[in-house]
Amino acid sequence: MPTPKKGPRLGGSPAHQRLMLSNLATQLFEHGRITTTETRARTLRPLAEKLITKAKRGDLHSRRLVLRTVRDKSVVHTLFTEIAPSFAERPGGYTRITKIGPRKGDNAPMAVIELVTEPYTPKPRATKQAEAAPAPVAAPLDETVDEDEDDISNDTSNDTSDDTSNDTSNDTSDDSADESSAAEEPTEDADEESKDA
Repeated sequence: MPTPKKGPRLGGSPAHQRLMLSNLATQLFEHGRITTTETRARTLRPLAEKLITKAKRGDLHSRRLVLRTVRDKSVVHTLFTEIAPSFAERPGGYTRITKIGPRKGDNAPMAVIELVTEPYTPKPRATKQAEAAPAPVAAPLDETVDEDEDDISNDTSNDTSDDTSNDTSNDTSDDSADESSAAEEPTEDADEESKDA
């Protein structure tokens, strides 16, 4: 049983909330689906799923733990013999909550909470090897696109001005030579300092 929250709770006291959730769980396992308010359905869901997980174990201790909450022995028997085996392969998510609109009298939001009856089919997991295999196939496609873009950019630059490109290329080569010689000097100083040490 979950610890009752502080502040407003279902019913008037923590004991009342525990009994309400116990009765809701009993009715859910007995009928398979119940209509209640959204708040009650959301509060019931984790309790019902924990009870089903205990029933999946199937031992005497688990049965006694479930009997603390669900006091009807026939419902506990149904839970252990019919409901739990149907969820044997499912790793969780045994219940489903569906909103159905407001109640007529007081406009309270209503919902249907039901046990999932569809068979569980696990999704195949993608392995790292399977993900790595398609990646190299995609790489050559990108290279061909890059080559086409380079050809287009070279064509447009050659068409604009051949004279200015030669002048700027000479200037940039002189600048790059100065930068390379400047970059070599600090490394020689660092080598000399390491030899001295």
